[in-house]
Amino acid sequence: MSIPDIETRLKNLPNDPGVYIMRSATDEIIYVGKAKNLKKRVSQYFGSYGKNNRKVAAMVSHIADFEYIIVKNELESLILESNLIKDNLPKYNILLRDDKQYPYIKITRETFPRVIKTRKILKDGAKYYGPYPDVTAVNNAIDIFMRLFPLRTCSLVLPRDVGKYRPCLNYFIGHCVGPCTGEVNHRDYMTMVSAIENLLDGKDDSLFDDLAIKMQESAARLDFEMAARYRDDMASLKILKEKQIISSNDLSENQDVIALARGIDDVLVEVFFIREGKIIGREHYFMKDYFTNHNEKILNAFLRQFYGAATFIPKELIVESTPEDKTILEAYLAAQRGGPVTITVPQRGDKLALVKMVKKNAIENINKYADKYAKKQNKNKDALKDLQDTLRLSIFPSRIEAFDISNTYGINSVGSMVVFEEGVAKKSDYRKFKIKTVQGADDYGSMEEVLHRRFSRGLMEKHTAEQTAFSKFPDLILMDGGKGQVNVALKVLKDLGLNIEVAGLVKDDFHTTRGIIYNNEEFTFKMTSNAYQMIYKIQEEAHRFAINYHRKLRESASFKSELDLIAGIGIKRRQALMSHFKSMSKIKTADVNSLANVPGMNHKAAESVYNYFHRKDNPHG
Repeated sequence: MSIPDIETRLKNLPNDPGVYIMRSATDEIIYVGKAKNLKKRVSQYFGSYGKNNRKVAAMVSHIADFEYIIVKNELESLILESNLIKDNLPKYNILLRDDKQYPYIKITRETFPRVIKTRKILKDGAKYYGPYPDVTAVNNAIDIFMRLFPLRTCSLVLPRDVGKYRPCLNYFIGHCVGPCTGEVNHRDYMTMVSAIENLLDGKDDSLFDDLAIKMQESAARLDFEMAARYRDDMASLKILKEKQIISSNDLSENQDVIALARGIDDVLVEVFFIREGKIIGREHYFMKDYFTNHNEKILNAFLRQFYGAATFIPKELIVESTPEDKTILEAYLAAQRGGPVTITVPQRGDKLALVKMVKKNAIENINKYADKYAKKQNKNKDALKDLQDTLRLSIFPSRIEAFDISNTYGINSVGSMVVFEEGVAKKSDYRKFKIKTVQGADDYGSMEEVLHRRFSRGLMEKHTAEQTAFSKFPDLILMDGGKGQVNVALKVLKDLGLNIEVAGLVKDDFHTTRGIIYNNEEFTFKMTSNAYQMIYKIQEEAHRFAINYHRKLRESASFKSELDLIAGIGIKRRQALMSHFKSMSKIKTADVNSLANVPGMNHKAAESVYNYFHRKDNPHG
């Protein structure tokens, strides 16, 4: 650690509340904390506290600089600290590792809603049911809903897109009522949606009764295959409806019950979700705890990170011990919820029994999953260490970014950036690039554009308050290609004044990863080695991400109208023409006056449309 004039800087720290930020030699944020008194708190790290605590000392040894932000009160410092931790994921903070998510059933907030499975909750006004631990039951339930209620599955924006596209196959085989045709009664459609909502809310069991009747009728006809299908449908829906009844009348309608269990460097947080007095599901989350903090501090970190990003916060959080800064935390959560939030530490009765039950589950799960996670973590660490040793890298490749280009005969070129931290895909930092400056199948030019955009954006952000995935630079860049692509990357980095290690992933004649090009030398790994499996996984992920983005663009382009090719015809005029004529064939045969009479059109635009479809060299005329 070499902070210039440290003693003077510590003396000049204010006695105000605020947030302090510790940075490494590479300017990376490695720790964020809040303090009632910035001077006292920050000075502790460079005094006896930072020397006598082994784990704190390890963190302090990596501090090359620090900064602070003064705020008005503790609530403001808590909010700011939470935002900085969420945006930067500092290495030495207690971090929520959202390594898996159980699925939810989502009913979209649209004029004609859809019923879909999702693992991400957004603040989009939709209704979310779950989480459900049984993924198969969720998939089966959605299939059942689609068979019983022919709702739409497409992503058209209705009623805006009514009549613009031909109905899909589901409409013609009776699996969708076809709201895209404009011939569906909205009230009738919403009746079907309400039937699903009532079942998921536990308010109406008539759907079970209908399935039971159909099962009996099928059995009476000796159609045992169909009867078995109805029986299985009922079983799948029952799994979603099964909720453990809580007998106490003292419990409020919506609560979460939270307890912890400790591992070596990890803490497992178990959460039981209670809605309307019934347990509807549970989930566990791992948190990294480098400093062996007290439960009170860990609970504070979890509640801020978990509920700070949640779309739903219950009125009451029942926890096993009082979190740090409980009063401030309740105010913070209340602001997030838009209503009061109470954090309760029960001493007796049913609530205490609930906490003990959740605690028992937490201990069971950390015994079950901690070893598995530790093994995976150690395997990744060994793979990265092997990679570092083989390539003789100067630093351990904790963060790896891999890039790939995808196009079809030079059309719609796109680039992808995937990120792996500690050997694990960090999908929140993935980025997609639509190539803007390169024409045709020029992979080198396309890659140069992608890399320049990525790292110039990162350099810009380092001098601003805005922090995104681009702000953090990788320890190693992996290019999907050989020396040519590596040289492209090195040129971009040199032009931007950056010093980052670059290697290329090369494939054999069978399009299988063969090895790595680094410093003009090719290195190979045994296919059974951890290092090979990791670089193969990273390369395939970069390729998959680029291909999926490219496919999405192609599919999006296929929905574009021919009208988009005509000068003077934008989105509004295209929509007006389709709404007026109902089909492309009628637009093609319309005369200039008929086209000009469409709202939003004028004579010049009408002539442009008419001339496009009637010129001699137009194959669409």
